[in-house]
Amino acid sequence: MITLISGTNRPESNSIAIVNLYASLLEQHGAAYQILDLAQLPADFIFTALYKNTGKNEQFNKLASMVANADKFVFVVPEYNSSFPGVLKAFIDGLEYPNTFQHKKGALIGLSSGMQGSGLSLSHLSDVLNYLGMHVMAMRLKLAHIEKNFDGTQLTNKLYQELLEQHVEQLLKF
Repeated sequence: MITLISGTNRPESNSIAIVNLYASLLEQHGAAYQILDLAQLPADFIFTALYKNTGKNEQFNKLASMVANADKFVFVVPEYNSSFPGVLKAFIDGLEYPNTFQHKKGALIGLSSGMQGSGLSLSHLSDVLNYLGMHVMAMRLKLAHIEKNFDGTQLTNKLYQELLEQHVEQLLKF
């Protein structure tokens, strides 16, 4: 099972829109997937689901079980202050350690308003996932100037669309 993760809790984000676009490409290939949107995290999960409260928040547990039952992941993450969103790090920190991502495969897509395409954020996330034992796919898609190249439903940049399709094909072979 492939789990597509929208790496922000911002409602109606570009990240979840790209996740949905990715899902439609997976459907064309007949691949099974599920969507994990961090916007579904309980607002107080840092206090009600982590540390001494591990296992006590059913809403968090439901999302955590989606991760535990998957073998491949696609993280779609926006760039926040030259890194990935803190809510994604907090979510990862709340998962079972060290087995949640160990020996599993992951792929990364970064979104940014600027011209860097979230390269630093993908590097930071790669470091965390590698530490947790995940094998990260070499192709890291960086979608720069996302507001100019995405209309909320489709990528308007032909190159970005081609790269997204290549990303899906590589993930399926990975």
